[in-house]
Amino acid sequence: MAKQVDTTYGNALFELALEENKIDDLFTEVKALTDILKGNDELIKLLAHPQVNKDEKKKIVEDIFSGKLSDDVLGLLVTVVDKGHILNIVDILEYFIKLVKKHKNIGEAKVTSAVTLTDEQKNNIKKRLIETTAYDEIETEYIVDKSLIGGLVIRIEDRVVDSSIRTKLDKMSKTLANA
Repeated sequence: MAKQVDTTYGNALFELALEENKIDDLFTEVKALTDILKGNDELIKLLAHPQVNKDEKKKIVEDIFSGKLSDDVLGLLVTVVDKGHILNIVDILEYFIKLVKKHKNIGEAKVTSAVTLTDEQKNNIKKRLIETTAYDEIETEYIVDKSLIGGLVIRIEDRVVDSSIRTKLDKMSKTLANA
């Protein structure tokens, strides 16, 4: 059921964004709202509390976000509150973000290295990822994991490129153990 709620509302907002040619604006707005809501569990708990009636919940949403969100996104929030699906709001917004990224051909990559990478190294990695994938743009998340010893592990969707020294040593160890 939750997945159906996510897709129903996420698709509705996406279709509206397409129809009104507001993809970029709503994409930026929804990403910011998602970060805000993820960092504010208390607001979600309040809006989901059974002893607070729907009209009060809608007023709270309007008081907080009116003038800060577009009418489209504010309308979505109010509708989700009204229908009792506020616990799904982050999933709905993340589903919308996923749809927009697919539409705009934006990929996501997680790059794990043993040391912090310089800006130049990050730019080179990003450039190379764009060249070697079908994406027009890549959003990269950089993670430092000292246990890699050296090299990189790059994850894009279900693909993994592991050139870490730790993995090479593990393979070498297995080969020697079998010899």
